[in-house]
Amino acid sequence: MATGELEAVYLLSGTDRPKLRRALTRLRARFPVESVELLSADTANGEDAVAACNSLGLFGADGGHLVIVEGVDRWRADDVSAVVAYLDDAVAGTVLALLADATVKARALVEACEKAGQVLAYEVPKPRDPSGWVRSEFERLGVSPDADAAKALVEIVGDDVTALATEIEKMVVWAGDEPIGRREVERLAAPTSETFVWALTDAWGNRDVVGVLAACESLLERRTKEPFAIASALGSHVGRVRVAQTLAAEGLGSAAVAKRLRMKEYPARKALGHAKNYTREELDDGIVRLAGLDAALKGASRLAAELELERALVDVTQARQPAEV
Repeated sequence: MATGELEAVYLLSGTDRPKLRRALTRLRARFPVESVELLSADTANGEDAVAACNSLGLFGADGGHLVIVEGVDRWRADDVSAVVAYLDDAVAGTVLALLADATVKARALVEACEKAGQVLAYEVPKPRDPSGWVRSEFERLGVSPDADAAKALVEIVGDDVTALATEIEKMVVWAGDEPIGRREVERLAAPTSETFVWALTDAWGNRDVVGVLAACESLLERRTKEPFAIASALGSHVGRVRVAQTLAAEGLGSAAVAKRLRMKEYPARKALGHAKNYTREELDDGIVRLAGLDAALKGASRLAAELELERALVDVTQARQPAEV
């Protein structure tokens, strides 16, 4: 966003929410705190936004007036019409910042914003591995992570850039001038409910028995999750991989698989990659074995829960031995 003369309106959208929020912060810094008005499209319609823009006299013209409306992609046609009409003769000294949580489908609003101001889209690049975005964020903050650090952060936190940005900022503050590697990331990053077992599921997907056991031991040592939660998460993942394998056989790509499984495309690609390493029968047997583990952890076995978990992990990960003739 330019630092020169301000436009009458800015329409901000895109998947890179941290970058969008930084742009909005820079814009807000151009105005006195008392001259900033924040509205939400959930409770304020287009006429409310126009009324806020026209209330410049209440704020005083010296410092200008900033009206921020969040969620404008949810506005209806009447709301859009009211704002489009206002932008034909916008109030001098007032800036209207429209934030969209999703793509704005109202072309009239987009075109009016292009004519009266700027339309700014902040999109996260879509590489096969989101760790590239993580590396660029570290470097933007003056830190150069080693090769494994960015990948480890994605494994732990997931591909939500808002959550990743929060963890990156926390680590940069902690690190100071020190380098950041995988060890530091694994110690400091907070896993989400969906991704705490990604290291384990990746090892399972690669048929890496040693890696599976190491990931399990790490989770148990750090008390990240109890055996039942680990088993449940792996069981869910194996089930998704089984479905992804079937969909891939039908000719569906990662985007279509993600939509069918109601998940983001990155984990869908992971599931498809894991599916290539297992036969249909192995996945079916794995689901049955993990169901048995579930029963064992609920009291059907007298063995220690950690031992039951580790035995099951070996069973569902190791390659089948050919039958002796």
